[in-house]
Amino acid sequence: MRKTIEAGIKAKVAIEAIKGEKTLAQISSDYGVHPNLVSKWKQELLKGATELFGKHGNKRSDGQEEK
Repeated sequence: MRKTIEAGIKAKVAIEAIKGEKTLAQISSDYGVHPNLVSKWKQELLKGATELFGKHGNKRSDGQEEK
């Protein structure tokens, strides 16, 4: 049976991987997940960030266009 990992934990793991202060093996050991998952979540976070800033990069939080 597979264990379900909360989105917040996935994000935390991915951020640690992006920081590069630890190896994927160290991070996976810390959180008890496979190193491939750490790598996958890192890539998903990077892709999501690109999409987020690509869609809304020119708008302020109040909906107005930046100049």
